[in-house]
Amino acid sequence: MSWTDDRVATLSKLWADGLSASQIAAELGGVTRNAVIGKVHRLGLSGRAKPASSNRKARTPARTSGSYNARPRPMAKTGRTAPSMPARQIIEDIPVPVCKKLDLVDLTEKTCKWPHGDPSTDDFHFCGNSPKDDAPYCEYHCRMAYQTVTDRRRVKRAANG
Repeated sequence: MSWTDDRVATLSKLWADGLSASQIAAELGGVTRNAVIGKVHRLGLSGRAKPASSNRKARTPARTSGSYNARPRPMAKTGRTAPSMPARQIIEDIPVPVCKKLDLVDLTEKTCKWPHGDPSTDDFHFCGNSPKDDAPYCEYHCRMAYQTVTDRRRVKRAANG
């Protein structure tokens, strides 16, 4: 199939009328949707009318990273308001342990292996407190490391409002 002047004119008109590439291919016959798209791009056709059947909702602008709304937002269904909180979960029922500042060579099966600081600095150390059961971390750091899916979703919902 070759693109004759008549077919190109028909393509341009149908494109400007807002028909999809599939509809134009069916109208022209003997040509695929991808061939129509390729020809449209080669012709440089850009402006086209929106199809009448378009029921798309207007997009809301996405939040940029770092935007944080400190106002409480109403919770779904209950009407109550939840305080806005950062994405990181706050562990309220477990006190923050005092770090024993152990070096790597000082770690054993009976010490928390939660790292603190930048490994390339002299101040880097590990928690060193007693671990929870057979876990590598103390109870506080286990709560930070092992969050259930529902906890993460709840924190994310609260952070997003």
